[in-house]
Amino acid sequence: MGKTLFARATAAGHRWRLLGAGKLLRLVERASAAAELGFKAHPHMLRHACGFALANKGHDTCALQAYLGHKNIQHTVRYTELSPDPFKDFWR
Repeated sequence: MGKTLFARATAAGHRWRLLGAGKLLRLVERASAAAELGFKAHPHMLRHACGFALANKGHDTCALQAYLGHKNIQHTVRYTELSPDPFKDFWR
């Protein structure tokens, strides 16, 4: 069995089932196809979406670094560099 990423409850009696990397990949691929995104999505995109959403809300870059588990702050700064909105009124 592969590495378990998440555990989820099933509809039948709320038994917990393990959700591995392969299952998560197929789930994201099916959801992206159903949403007609026009590109093949993968689970790592959810991580990036989370980082951009938190940066857009103005969360502290160091807190964001810790949350995402980045060792190098430069990897986290990318999220804020591409998101200028939180800084538009910075000098007012």
